[in-house]
This record gives sequence, structure tokens and C-alpha cells, in this order.
Amino acid sequence: MTVAAEAGTARRLAELDSSGFTIIEGFLDPAQLARVNACYDAWLGGHRGRNNFEGAHTERIYTLVARDRVFQDIVEDPRILALCDAVLEPNYLLTASQAIVIGPGETPQPWHTDDSFYTIPRPRPMVSLSTIVAVEDFSAGNGGTEVIPGSHRWSDAEVAGYYRQGDSEEDPALAGRLEALAQPVVMPAGSCLVFAGTLLHRGGANGSERTRRAFSNQYCQPWARPQENFFLAIPPARVRTMSAPVQSLLGYSIHPPFMGQVTAYHPRTALEPGWVPPLERDGKTR
Repeated sequence: MTVAAEAGTARRLAELDSSGFTIIEGFLDPAQLARVNACYDAWLGGHRGRNNFEGAHTERIYTLVARDRVFQDIVEDPRILALCDAVLEPNYLLTASQAIVIGPGETPQPWHTDDSFYTIPRPRPMVSLSTIVAVEDFSAGNGGTEVIPGSHRWSDAEVAGYYRQGDSEEDPALAGRLEALAQPVVMPAGSCLVFAGTLLHRGGANGSERTRRAFSNQYCQPWARPQENFFLAIPPARVRTMSAPVQSLLGYSIHPPFMGQVTAYHPRTALEPGWVPPLERDGKTR
């Protein structure tokens, strides 16, 4: 890592610590941004949200990391992994990789944190680190993400009443007090918002006539259960073509001493051509 890169990482870590978020400007180069938009042009038109959290006018594409090589490259971007190296334990995992496209007329999401399903008492160190990459410009009026600076340090009592598990909305009386604290994330296409999984945030309302294209890659501690089950979502033959770091992020790794083992084998063994699970080859079943 160059001196400039180390300085950039140090500054972003300081911002994560103090505010709970940081922005990497120019995160995507022009070629990457063009490729992502081309993919969206070809793929959008499918999965609409099913509730107020997902959004009636919001479209999502899951398992994004496996859909095009550009997303694999982005998942292992050294600027993001340097932050993960600093705030997560070795062998951390990718927990979610999805496109989030907020359409015209969308209402604001409920305030939430990305790691609310991990029930370790707050305030606490990060269990997950989130990124949201702008594929189109983010503004205060087109559904740009809104954050509550400093809320990553709040206690369970201070975040009580907000959206947590997907089965309830936040209390309107409680949500009202956040409006004065909310900060819209205004950034040009190609920028990346990085934030603690404990930070209160939401997708904003889209009062414009255009979409707000984005995608989110999220990373978690190696002992935490990922949101997306990549073992079932991505065929091993496709994982085999990916880089070793991406394979590790998808769970084809061992967290010492043996978390992630496959019948006492390293999970990467399962990617070898012709590999047969021991359960099937040893004959000791009925």
C-alpha cells in the first residue's frame, strides 16, 4: 500500500470512528461505472419490493457478486478490504451483495441499522461494515441515502423503537426526532459510502422523475451468519472461476480453529473438479 493509500485509509477509519460513515470519492472508474450501468440496463425489470422496507417502487437484484466480473472486482477492492482488515477479524465474510434501485415516487425507508439481527448489546464494536455505491448521482431529493451521524455509538435504549427485524415499522413518534439529526448523503455517481453496521440510516424518498441506481456490498465478522446464503445461491462451478480472495469472502475459508470445515476438509476442496462429498463416497449411510 502506498503512503497516500495508507493516509486515505487512516482518514476514513477516523471518520468511521467519529461519525460512523465515510465517503470514497471516485471509487468506480469510468469503465466500471459504464459496465455497471450496462448490466442494470439489461437486468432491471424484475424484483420489486414486498413491503415498506424493500420499497414498492424499489427494485433489487440479489447475489450481485456472481452476476458479472465487474462486481467481483469491486467486492475485493483494496480500499474497502483495508477498512475491513482494520475493523473486522481475519477471514471476514461477504454478507450481502445487491443492487438497490429506487424509483420515482418511492417513500423513505424506515430508519434501521444493517446489523440489527445480531443481538449483541449496544454500544458495541462492528459486527458488519456496509458500503453503498452510487451508480447514479445521489441527491437530497432522488432517494439518496440519509444517515444519523454518531448513531453507531447509541445504546439499545437509544435505538429502541426503530425498524429491526422486518416485521414492524418504527414508531412514528420516535422517528420524528431523527428528522432534525438526519444528514442526506449527496455524492456523484461512482462514489462509495462506507458505514458501520450499527449506524442508523435509510434510503430517502425519491421525489424526482428519475431512478437512483446503487448497489450495496456488506461484510461481516467470520463468526457471524451472512444475510445471503452464497453456498446455495452460487453454483460451485461459477465460484471456481473467481479469485481466491472472493472465494474466501463467500465462505470458502476456515476461521481458526475449524469454523467452516466440510466433513473435516477445507471448504475450498469442494471446488475441485470431480469432488464428491465424503458423505456420498464413504457408503456409511442408510
